[in-house]
Amino acid sequence: MSQVFQRLKDIYQSLISKLILLVGLVLLVVISVWAYFNINYYRNETLDVVVREVDRLGSTIRLGTHYAMMLNSRGDINKIISNIGTQKGIENIRIYNKQGEIKFSNLVAEVDTKSTIKDEACFICHRTEPPLEEVDVKSRTRIFRSSEGHRLIGVISPIYNEESCSSDACHIHPSDKTVLGALDVVVSLADTDAGMLSYERRILFLAALSFLATSLIVGGFLFVFVNRPINELIKRTKQIARGEYRVAPSTGWAGEVAQLSAAITSMGAKIREKQEALDHQRIEYQELFEQVPCYITVQDRDLRLVRFNRDFTERFAPKEGDYCYKVYKGRCEKCDPCPVLMTFEDGEPHTIEETGFTREGIESHWIGRTSAIRDASGQITAVMEMSLDITQMKRLEEEIRKSEEKYRTIFDNIPNPIFVLDRKSLSILDCNESVRQVYGYAKEDLIKTSFLRLFEEAEQQNYALEIRSADVMSQTRQVTKDGRTIFTNIRVSPYEYLGRASFLVSTSDITKKLMAEQQLIQASKMATLGEMATGIAHELNQPLSVMKTASNFLIKKVRKAEPIREDILKTMAEEIDRHVDRASKIISHLRDFGRKSEVEKVRVDVNLAMERALDLFSQQLRVRGIEVIREFQVPLPPVLADLTRLEQVFINLLINARDAIQECSESGGGELGAKQIRIRTGVRDRQVVIEVHDTGPGIPKAIMDRIFEPFFTTKEVGKGTGLGLSISYGIVQDYNGSIRVETRDGEGATFIIQFPIAQDWQ
Repeated sequence: MSQVFQRLKDIYQSLISKLILLVGLVLLVVISVWAYFNINYYRNETLDVVVREVDRLGSTIRLGTHYAMMLNSRGDINKIISNIGTQKGIENIRIYNKQGEIKFSNLVAEVDTKSTIKDEACFICHRTEPPLEEVDVKSRTRIFRSSEGHRLIGVISPIYNEESCSSDACHIHPSDKTVLGALDVVVSLADTDAGMLSYERRILFLAALSFLATSLIVGGFLFVFVNRPINELIKRTKQIARGEYRVAPSTGWAGEVAQLSAAITSMGAKIREKQEALDHQRIEYQELFEQVPCYITVQDRDLRLVRFNRDFTERFAPKEGDYCYKVYKGRCEKCDPCPVLMTFEDGEPHTIEETGFTREGIESHWIGRTSAIRDASGQITAVMEMSLDITQMKRLEEEIRKSEEKYRTIFDNIPNPIFVLDRKSLSILDCNESVRQVYGYAKEDLIKTSFLRLFEEAEQQNYALEIRSADVMSQTRQVTKDGRTIFTNIRVSPYEYLGRASFLVSTSDITKKLMAEQQLIQASKMATLGEMATGIAHELNQPLSVMKTASNFLIKKVRKAEPIREDILKTMAEEIDRHVDRASKIISHLRDFGRKSEVEKVRVDVNLAMERALDLFSQQLRVRGIEVIREFQVPLPPVLADLTRLEQVFINLLINARDAIQECSESGGGELGAKQIRIRTGVRDRQVVIEVHDTGPGIPKAIMDRIFEPFFTTKEVGKGTGLGLSISYGIVQDYNGSIRVETRDGEGATFIIQFPIAQDWQ
């Protein structure tokens, strides 16, 4: 019995029963409304028909009795009323006069009786004072019940006063009387009510039948197209809930049910994929838990071990329920502070570094981190602790500390200043103790300041570009703390300092070296000037001879008191002025060349330096019949150098070319006897290139590697110092340039010099 009740309860609570109940209620309401309005409409229409028929009967009676009333023939009137009153359904026919007396009736007992104005028939017109003369048929109609209980309908009609009724031909009525009386026709509604009752029963039967038929159709439709698919979908979802994810797709369904079935099938497939992925991840995480190279434990509030990984098992051989501090920390009491208990209290992860002893008595170090394990309600049920043995790392840290101290000592004791610069801002991140000795600044005075402060303010931006782009910077001008200017060579290397992009900069003070080189260069200049003395004297002798001749001419003219033509005097004055300028230029050039030059880098036009060298040396070449061929690129990008120093380099090359050509000429060799020096300038690969080619015998291969060595020379004793090419090599190197020689036996030699173009040149 209980199963039956449960089954009925399930049916009652099922979706299909609720849908059927809902549809049934809707159908019941709709059909009931339809039946109500249908019956009500039929009743109203039937009564309207009856009223019209009764009113038509009253009109017929009035017409039938009209002539008898005109003649005052009461017998005819009674006969007409009696005949009509005998017809089926007619209950009463009465004619009232104005005083309410029944003058004619099919019921003889009612004749000459008087009714009150309150009666149903009279009240219709006499409800107002004066009485109504015209009333529509609905207002003249009344429905009431007979003494037997069936319904009656009565229609009262007024009998109007006519013109003939006021004449002698009739019983004269005053003309001011509009209504003379009334005709009241009462008809039984028993047959009509019986017909309406029958119609109502048919309507109700039809409604009930429609309700049952529609309910069965809708119920069957819902059962077949809703209940069965839903039950099937429920069955499939239960399969998925049981873990049976491979659900076969349904066939024969369409619309939303098919879409829902496909969605459930797809959901099952995706759940299966997710479950497989979760299973795979669970296996991976379990494997990871076991394989992680650290000690992992799960502990309860009593600090007992609940779970632990493979490394922990192999190292300490624990048992489930052991106290953590006893197993791998060698303690008899819990740690203080205990990160596991702290996590139980606040739910936050905690990290702690601990020192303990293994079972073998070896001191060990651990770093542990805890994390809470919560249940579905958010309550902490356990705490996982991951401990990493950092004993070896501690040893390495100690070794690194000692190593850092060692290398810091080496760093601070390197004789050359060393700086660590931020690559972006060029601020000093670190420096060694040698900085104090060279620059006068304490280390703490330079840290976090710009390295550019060690240069003159006007040159800082140029040096900033060089630092960021060059590996080596030669003969840079720097300023010490006390304002002294020193010269240094700077080497810049990209470097990573504490994970930061940096430059490692080493400097070397070359001030004293440069001073010695300056002296050597100055001595070389003087030697060069001594060697060029004859040519220079010739250059000066020419303008002096012109001026001597002019002065003698003027003296003679003055002594003889002879007049001097104005044009001759003007010409002589212009020639004297021109030769004075020439001599002054030569002397100024010699003074500049012979002066001790400053060590500096400025923008220099190589073509200008070569022209100045040729100005000093051209006479030397002309007296020997040596032709100079110039192939200069104009304009030529500038280089960073010193004009006087470059001039000395070119003079040294011209001297060597002159001597080689002279030697070759005396021996009868050379390039077909030609005596030429070809000088070419140009640009190649962002480099200014200078080539000096001579038609001498060339340089033997045996001495090619030694020509730039100091004091090395192939000339006779007394004809050279052996320093020209060595000094030239040093000068070129100072300006980040290069010099090399190319030669072939009997085809002369070509010296090739290259300088980088100034960085700010476009």
